[in-house]
Amino acid sequence: MTETRLFLNGRFYLGEPGRYAEALACVDGRIAALGNCAEIEAAFPSASTKIDLAGKTIWPGLTDSHLHLLLLGQRLSAIDCDAPSKAEMLRRVAARAEALKDDSWLVGFGWNQNSWTPPQYGTAAELDAFSGSHPVILYARSLHAAWVNSAALAQAGITPATPDPAGGTIQRDAAGRPSGILLENAISMVEGAIPPAVPDQIEDYLLRAQLHLLSLGITCVHDFDRWEHLETLFRLEASGQLKLKVFKSLPAESLDRILRENLRQVLEARTLVRPGWVKAFADGALGPQTAAMLQPYEGTQERGLLQLRARDVFDLGVHAAQGGWPLAVHAIGDAANREVLKGFALLRQYEAENRLPHLPHRVEHAQIVAPEDLDEFARLDVTASVQPIHATSDMETADRHWGSRCAYAYPYGALGNHSARLIFGSDAPVESANPFCGIHAAVSRRRQDGAPGAAGWQPAQKVSLAQAFQAYTRQPSGALDPAFLEGSFRLGRAADMILLPEDPYRMDSNDIWTLKPSATIIAGEMVYSDEHA
Repeated sequence: MTETRLFLNGRFYLGEPGRYAEALACVDGRIAALGNCAEIEAAFPSASTKIDLAGKTIWPGLTDSHLHLLLLGQRLSAIDCDAPSKAEMLRRVAARAEALKDDSWLVGFGWNQNSWTPPQYGTAAELDAFSGSHPVILYARSLHAAWVNSAALAQAGITPATPDPAGGTIQRDAAGRPSGILLENAISMVEGAIPPAVPDQIEDYLLRAQLHLLSLGITCVHDFDRWEHLETLFRLEASGQLKLKVFKSLPAESLDRILRENLRQVLEARTLVRPGWVKAFADGALGPQTAAMLQPYEGTQERGLLQLRARDVFDLGVHAAQGGWPLAVHAIGDAANREVLKGFALLRQYEAENRLPHLPHRVEHAQIVAPEDLDEFARLDVTASVQPIHATSDMETADRHWGSRCAYAYPYGALGNHSARLIFGSDAPVESANPFCGIHAAVSRRRQDGAPGAAGWQPAQKVSLAQAFQAYTRQPSGALDPAFLEGSFRLGRAADMILLPEDPYRMDSNDIWTLKPSATIIAGEMVYSDEHA
């Protein structure tokens, strides 16, 4: 039976400043008409539901183009390590240890040694003094470093004789003993000792993450976690509990399994959990100086860790294309971005020569790009998937490690000026999933407290509010398929929308981060309202 809902007396933003509609008709979850109230009510006289929006501004639902869905749910349940000092963070560990009656693992997220005075990593011994008998793993904000205690090292079998794994580092003290800090692939050595979450825990994590995202106006996500929660997502979709659209990416090291199990076809047959990208890593991160650089970090001879060369990207892309999968390659340093773009150039040539589909490849993060490489994104039709809130979080660290090269760090303005397709995300739980914090960072290049000043950090890299809006709405759908324009109020599109208490175009751009949707609607159904929060 057809269900028609009318949304009346609103200000539906049509993608350009000054263009609004007053009313929208939704038939079976899709947009059937836009216009003024009289037109819509006359066209649909037998509508089952009429909703008065009381003059609120309505935006399409927002897409977070890079987050970690399961990790976000775990983060919402874990120790908050985003503390102003190491001492305060250790106090939080102690409080959680005292609250638990068994010897279960303690997990935390969000520490950043660069924000402490003085900047310094912690040690296993420091954690031991506060964690009791619990093994502990605390993830850095970047997720590229972890701080563990002696119990965790013991359960993982890490001793002074344990060699560094490929692509990772076990930091050691002067005597050669593991210090408690693990970088990159070394983290997985301890993760392998953690008992896996049971299905009920995973379901709880995902539902916590979903509610949090819906409260922020996010209706679609590109999920870059691994396999652990895929079956749970399927169950939540089948039971009707999943409301978000989830484009699920899978790790490159599992590519043989992905192809063997025809995962793309499996996902394409579903409604809400859809196929994303095959995810690979070309380098590390800025904080631990593992992002691969063309020139050394300031005051050092270190250039980071380059994990993929152009030929590796090409070989991986050819293999993934056998199953129709595009690539998403993590590249933060300018050397990593250059190698990945060279690899994509080889892939584009191969696709053309062999009359293969032109797949929607993308670079994740692109935090510093050499000026001469900026044109390559548009020339190769490679999407730049970036997280604006990283710029304002990282600015002091970037200035310290990259110096004058920061003129092209987090280069959203330059990428836009060079016609690159920009899509925005948060990398949650690395950063807040709040898209209005991301929009604020992109248009102002300032933190919420106003730092570093009125002009913002590297102000040439600002984007306009209209560009930021597109990077959270239409552009993510274009990165999936240029013809697939969800994220807009167009006939036939899903009726996904968020109700805003103020019009962002009528606000001071420095206040946009304060916005919070009063309701979120997916396919015409209200899935979140602050009246029921």
